[in-house]
Amino acid sequence: MASLTSRLEHSVTPDALRSYLAEFISTFIFVFATVGSVMSSRKMVPDAAIDPSSLIVNAIANAFSLAVAVYISANISGGHVNPAVTFGMAVGGHISVPVAIFYWISQLIASVMACLLLKVTTVSQHVPTHGIPQEMTGFGASVLEGVMTFALVYTVYAAGDPRRGPLGAIGPLAIGFVSGANVLASGPFTGGSMNPATSFGSALVGGSFKNHAVYWVGPLIGSALASILYDNVVFPVQVPAIADRAGV
Repeated sequence: MASLTSRLEHSVTPDALRSYLAEFISTFIFVFATVGSVMSSRKMVPDAAIDPSSLIVNAIANAFSLAVAVYISANISGGHVNPAVTFGMAVGGHISVPVAIFYWISQLIASVMACLLLKVTTVSQHVPTHGIPQEMTGFGASVLEGVMTFALVYTVYAAGDPRRGPLGAIGPLAIGFVSGANVLASGPFTGGSMNPATSFGSALVGGSFKNHAVYWVGPLIGSALASILYDNVVFPVQVPAIADRAGV
């Protein structure tokens, strides 16, 4: 009980509140850019859904905006910008569950606000939602989203690992690049979300939650697997030997 109380108190400290605000701002920037790029493509090219150039534009917008969003918040909140990343960090024990919940709330509200702003400022232009083709199953789409999110969260872990040195600018770029590459690989199939917040905001404002579970189940499982694999198998924390701790 004392431990739970301590964690709750830790989740409402001034530093914690600043981290929630940082997550809100960075997620807002990311969702505004990614959803906005899709809306712009469809405005300029009526058949943007089948135009390969639109896929490239969306992937570039995703990569650049995510790199910027991570960079501006990395030293404050860790630069999650994504409930799946937050979930992976919680599974790995890097943040507490109460803090993770507040991160989720900040990210989801930011996504909804960004999509609402796009809808209002573009004179009620349709806000696109993530979806899957009729010939694709929900299971297959979940697996695809899970694999992509695994790659994203694994890269987040590697880029932010202090054992590899300071994060610098290359870390956010690596995270942005893998996200953009995943969009190129899966855009026609699932939209390349990897981010439940982006999918939730666009679904709520766009008015369609069809197959929405795909964009939660897959990313959360992929994120958890990446966290467990990186921290416990590929790059585990080295515990000093008994002789070393005794000074022998």
